[in-house]
Amino acid sequence: MSGMREVAAGAGSGTSNCISYGLIIHSEIELPELEPLPASRAGEPASVQIRVQPVSATGIKDGKQLYPWLWTSPQELWLNVAGVARFLIRQGREILIDPEPGIDEDSVRVFLLGSAFGALLFQRGLLVLHGNAIRIGNRCMICVSDSGAGKSTLAAGFMQRGYQVLSDDVVPVDDRYQALTGFPRIKLWQETADRLGIDTRPLRRIRPETEKFNYPLPHPFAGESLPVRWIYVLGSHDRSETLLEPVRGMTRFELLHANTYRISYMQGMALQASHLKVCGALSRQVHLVRIIRPAQGFELDALMDHIMADIASNP
Repeated sequence: MSGMREVAAGAGSGTSNCISYGLIIHSEIELPELEPLPASRAGEPASVQIRVQPVSATGIKDGKQLYPWLWTSPQELWLNVAGVARFLIRQGREILIDPEPGIDEDSVRVFLLGSAFGALLFQRGLLVLHGNAIRIGNRCMICVSDSGAGKSTLAAGFMQRGYQVLSDDVVPVDDRYQALTGFPRIKLWQETADRLGIDTRPLRRIRPETEKFNYPLPHPFAGESLPVRWIYVLGSHDRSETLLEPVRGMTRFELLHANTYRISYMQGMALQASHLKVCGALSRQVHLVRIIRPAQGFELDALMDHIMADIASNP
């Protein structure tokens, strides 16, 4: 990887000072996807350090191996992305990166800003949901689902209607039940961009040869946290209608638990108790609805209209 080893040795040419999830981040690799640290906060100490240096190839001493590529302990998580890099995330304050020779920085950033940051947010005591957060007035809506169910398409559709997207893919929620603002971009597949009329030619691919792009958000990115009021769980069926089903009872908790980001991380780091507490409390605070849309040929505008009508009925 051009420049990464040199930066680790102190050259500093690729360093980056930025802010995300309310955290001041100092990184030894450039992070163009993140919001630069405002000049007014330049003197504040970093909350998170990202360094490029050797990481053990054999996991964590005294840790627990969950998979060949994942080791955990209460304060650390070791992640090996074959052909890309090894990552060590420690105490919610530090991420070490050991890149494979010749790997490009874009590929490293995909896993750094996704899987590695997800682990760091868990270590900081946050509930981390696999979804997108969208500002509605002075509160926010979160859409959660498995990968490929349409979260980013829906977020991009709301963005085109003038709504502010707070987080894409990784949504941390604090103990005040507020969603923290993430990165000022959405990751879009070429097919989704075509559907929304977005020209990808000037956009940066998330990885070379991958038909997925970083789409910068056009509205101001304030970086504030907002109370979570509505959560929609996306699913699909083979019928032609879209159904909105309010979720009652214990199923509310179960759906939030099932849509936790990288749930094996939380379990491996022995964070189940705090996770269950926040998950259960959040499930009692929000309006939670399961959306079942047509698997083929669903109308994005109609789906957004359904959601906004439900929000208006449940302010």
